[in-house]
Amino acid sequence: MNDLVKNLVVWLVLAAILMSVFNSFTPKEVENEIIYSEFVTDVQNERVSSVAISGLIIEGVRLDGSTFKTVRPNVQDPGLMDDLLNHNVKVVGKEPETPSLLSQLLVAAFPILLILAIFVFFMRQMQGGAGGKGGPMSFGKSKAKLLNSDQISTTFADVAGVDEAKEDVSELVDFLSDPTRFQRLGGRIPKGVLMVGPPGTGKTLLAKAIAGEAKVPFFSISGSDFVEMFVGVGAARVRDMFEQAKKQAPCIIFIDEIDAVGRHRGGGYGGGNDEREQTLNQLLVEMDGFEGNEGVIVIAATNRPDVLDKALLRPGRFDRQVYVSLPDIRGREQILKVHARKVPIDEKVELSVIARGTPGFSGADLANLINEAALFSARGNRRVVGMEEFEQARDKIMMGAERRSMVMSDKEKSNTAYHEAGHAIIGKLVPEHDPVHKVTIIPRGRALGVTQYLPEEDRYSMSRRQLFSQLCSLFGGRLAEELIGGLDGVTTGASNDIERATQMARNMVTKWGLSETMGPVLYGEDESQNPGGGNAHYSEDTSRQIDREVRTILDDAYSQAKKLLEDNRDILEAMKDALMEFETIDADQVEDLMLRRKVRPPKHWDDNDSDTGAGKPSAEASDEASSEPVKEPAKEGPIGGPVEEV
Repeated sequence: MNDLVKNLVVWLVLAAILMSVFNSFTPKEVENEIIYSEFVTDVQNERVSSVAISGLIIEGVRLDGSTFKTVRPNVQDPGLMDDLLNHNVKVVGKEPETPSLLSQLLVAAFPILLILAIFVFFMRQMQGGAGGKGGPMSFGKSKAKLLNSDQISTTFADVAGVDEAKEDVSELVDFLSDPTRFQRLGGRIPKGVLMVGPPGTGKTLLAKAIAGEAKVPFFSISGSDFVEMFVGVGAARVRDMFEQAKKQAPCIIFIDEIDAVGRHRGGGYGGGNDEREQTLNQLLVEMDGFEGNEGVIVIAATNRPDVLDKALLRPGRFDRQVYVSLPDIRGREQILKVHARKVPIDEKVELSVIARGTPGFSGADLANLINEAALFSARGNRRVVGMEEFEQARDKIMMGAERRSMVMSDKEKSNTAYHEAGHAIIGKLVPEHDPVHKVTIIPRGRALGVTQYLPEEDRYSMSRRQLFSQLCSLFGGRLAEELIGGLDGVTTGASNDIERATQMARNMVTKWGLSETMGPVLYGEDESQNPGGGNAHYSEDTSRQIDREVRTILDDAYSQAKKLLEDNRDILEAMKDALMEFETIDADQVEDLMLRRKVRPPKHWDDNDSDTGAGKPSAEASDEASSEPVKEPAKEGPIGGPVEEV
C-alpha cells in the first residue's frame, strides 16, 4: 500500500508541473479588445491619448482614461504613423516578449522527460519496484531472498521419510552451530551439497530445515533468477549474492533447480559468451573463491543431475551429493503423520493402511492426499476426516475425478463390466500377482472403468513370473470381450492394454535378459524408420529373432489367460452381474465371487437409494477406480491392469 501511495504522489506532482507549464503558454483573454477599423476611427476623431505598439499588437489609452487593445492586420499600413502623429497621439514602442530560459528548457526537454518516465515505469514493472532490490537500476544485484534465523520455523521434525538424507546433512547443522569444533581439528566442512531426487520428495524443505536447526540466515534463489535478458547480469548477481552471504556468515545459500543455470557448457550458439554459460562460469569461480571456514554453505537442488556440468560436481565445489528418494511404506506413514497434524483426523483412521495403499507417492503427493481428503470431508459437512474420505481422495489422485453424469448405453456398460471382470479374474488366478483392490465401471477421467490392484508391500524389482502374470492380466479384458461376443465383438478398449503388454514383453527380451532364446544381452532400441533399414545396435536377423521371441511371450500369456477365463466363465458372468448392480465392488466382494458365494453388498449400501438397479455404491467405494476399455496407468499404482512395469 505504501508503494501505491508513493507512486500516486509522484505522478500527481508530475501532472501538476506539466499543467503549470502548459498554462503559462495559454493565451489570456484581454478585456476592451476592439477591432482595428474602430481604432483608426478613434485616432482620426482624436479620442486616443497614447498607444504602445509591439509587433501587430497595439495597446492604448483614450482621452477619457479607458484602455483598449487591438491587433493590426498583417498588411502594410504606411499611413498609420502619420495619422498617430498628426492627431497628437503619443507613440511608445515595446520590445517583443520572449519566453524565459526556464520555459524554453522545459518545452525542449519535455519529450525527453516523457520518454524517461515511460522507461522508468516499465523498468519498475519488470523488476518489481524501485530502488534497492529489484529496482530499475539494480540488474546486477542479487535476487536471493534472505530469511533470518528467527524467520525460519522449519526443523527436522517437519521433514519425514528421508532419514538417510537427514543423517547426511546433520553434520552441516553441527558445523554451522559450532564451526570451531571442526576447525580445531583442521577439518573442512563441504562447501556445497547437491540434493538430487524426484520432484516432491522434500529437497527444498530439507535445506530450510538445516537452516532452522542451525539457527542461521538462509538465502533462497532459483536457478532461473540468475539469467536475465542482458548479458553479464547473471554473473553480477552471483558475485553480489556471495558478497552478501559472506557478510551474513555463517549462513546457507540455497539454489533451487540449479539445472536451469548449471547445464553442460558448449550447447549454446554463443561461443561460450551466452548469458547462461557466463553465469555458470562465475558460479564456479565464486565457489572456488571462498574457504569452508568462512561459514558459507551452498545447497543446490535438482531432479536432473545428468544435465549438470562436470566442473560443477567436482570435489571442492559440490563435495557431497545427497539423494532424496521416494519414501518407502514407513516413510510415507511418517509423512502422513506430519501433514495430519493440520487436519482433524478420525480416531478410526489408520495411517499405516493409507501408507500401504499409496505406493510410489512422493511427499508432495501425500500432502495433496491429505488436502483432498479434507476437501471431501468439508463437502460432506463432516467435522473430521475419516477413512472413506482418504479412500476417495486416493482414487481421485490416482485415477482422476468421477464422471457419473456420463451417458452410457446398457450395452456399453455391460461390455465394460465384462472387460474389467476379465482383468480382475486373471489377476486373482495367476501366481505372484498384486491383490485386486477394486473393480469399477464408473467412468473416471478418460476411462470407462478400472480394475485397480494394490501391492501388499513396496516392490523394487520384479521376477519373470511376476511379469508374465501381469501380461496375462493385461490380456484379461480383451479375452473377456472375445469370449462373450466372439472376435467380432472385441472393442478398441484394449488398445492401451496391448500397448503396455507389448512394451513389457519387448523389455523382457531386449532390456532385462528374461528370454531364454535371446539370452542375457542388452539390445538397443530399434532406431530404423523403414523395414530392412538396419540398426546400429543389432543386425536385421537379430531384429527378426527379437520380434519372434516377443510374439512367443505374448502368445503364451494370451493362451494361458484364455484358458483361465474359459475355465471360470461362470465367475465372469457373476462378476459382470455384480458390477452392473453395484457399479463398484471391493476386494471382499471379489473374494466372494472367486469362491462362488453370494456376493455381499458394499458397505453402507442402500437399495432404496437406487431406481435403476445400479444401486448406490458405498461411500468407501463411490470414488473408485476407473478404466476405460482404454486404461491409463496413473502414478505408480496399477490402474486398469497389472502394476506398471519396473
